[in-house]
Amino acid sequence: MGTQQTLGTESVYKLLIKYSIPAIIGMMVNALYNVVDRMFIGNIPGVGPLAITGLGVTMPIVTIILAFGMLIGIGTTTNISIKLGQGKKEEAEKLIGNAMTLAILIGVIITIIGLLYVDKILILFGASEKTLVYAKSYITIIFLGTVVNLLSFSLNHSIRADGSPKISAGIMIVGCLTNIILDATFIFGFNMEIKGAALATVISQTVTAILTMAYYLSGKSNLKFSKSSLKLDKRLIIGVFAIGISPFSMQIAASLVQVISNHALKTYGGDLAIGAMATISSISMLFLMPIFGINQGAQPIIGFNYGAEKYERVKKAYLSSVAVATVILTIGSLVVQTYPEIMIRMFNKDKELMRISVEGIKIYLLMMPIIGISVTGSNFIQSIGKAKIAMILSLLRQVILLIPAILILPRFLGLKGVWLAQPIADFIATLITFIILFKEIKSYNNKVEGNIETNHLKGKCIEGEFAIEKNK
Repeated sequence: MGTQQTLGTESVYKLLIKYSIPAIIGMMVNALYNVVDRMFIGNIPGVGPLAITGLGVTMPIVTIILAFGMLIGIGTTTNISIKLGQGKKEEAEKLIGNAMTLAILIGVIITIIGLLYVDKILILFGASEKTLVYAKSYITIIFLGTVVNLLSFSLNHSIRADGSPKISAGIMIVGCLTNIILDATFIFGFNMEIKGAALATVISQTVTAILTMAYYLSGKSNLKFSKSSLKLDKRLIIGVFAIGISPFSMQIAASLVQVISNHALKTYGGDLAIGAMATISSISMLFLMPIFGINQGAQPIIGFNYGAEKYERVKKAYLSSVAVATVILTIGSLVVQTYPEIMIRMFNKDKELMRISVEGIKIYLLMMPIIGISVTGSNFIQSIGKAKIAMILSLLRQVILLIPAILILPRFLGLKGVWLAQPIADFIATLITFIILFKEIKSYNNKVEGNIETNHLKGKCIEGEFAIEKNK
């Protein structure tokens, strides 16, 4: 328990560095799975623009798979941190096996449904006659690898809560390097084109899953794995879903937005506009993934200290994370607004696709400097176990505000309206999140004062008892 106990005693700043940097590396590596695929696919001779557009059509499906990974992974990780904070190590250990079983069951179901209805799903998600062949070639292989995808993502999260963030990041780096090497080999070496990118992704995720399970099966983990923990515990699963439902809903919402966005992009900008969005979202991911890494680094610190009622440490952990997130996103915004062509050229050199992408990215990422409050805020509320509020905050930015904006604005502004929908939703969601965060953090002042007063009274009582004993 020594490793976990440091979450309640060691300097908050040191803990954030210790947990966030490996998590940031892990998330950047995770982003590179998709980004590298898109870079290689966009540069396939002769078919690059259409191939990257086909990949853009599959984005909602990949996001749905990620949603289930987050449902299991974040739900499990948060519960492990809270259980450890409460001193319930046995329940924390049982969560590891339950996460494995959930990943396998859900993965098999997604694979079967995906393969049976692949054509219908892709057309529903915005594929045209020209892009369907590329989208189907890619996503069929991705569906076949869903189980290892979920196992690698969900269990890698829990390694951080187990007190081994460096191992977690190391496993992700090995997986990413495998993906990059295999991408180049399969796409250009074996001329497998878009199929090669999908196969490289699945193989690298398999490597990650094997290494992640080996960590627990080796017996070197702080939380010990046992076969009996594979049997699903209804009470623990409800707890996992209660916490995981917020990031799950956010990703499902993101998938829904991608579907609606794909149709709007195809209507007002043609197939290439979907390809432009795939490029823009990849660049956006490069800047947002460090923030998700900060969230993951802060999560066990916030969860443990909240469970242990150390509210000053909870407050310090969050305020530090949002400050760093804001600095990173402000720098990212300056790069995007100043040098958009340089970044987009990494994905495709087609002149028309470049023109659409440059116009789109400048508008789409306009609110990047302030969204750190929204992104870290919903994670903070989730980390303290307030799943319903966290879910609402997540849905604000992705559904409640964004979908109406995508449906309404293009009718008056055309393609520009599709790009403008995101920054408008970002601004309003950030404002609302700020108000909720301000009230939550302010309430800790009273709790801290209450704890001090209680401790003071306890001290007085002990002094009084000591005096009585002395007089006797």
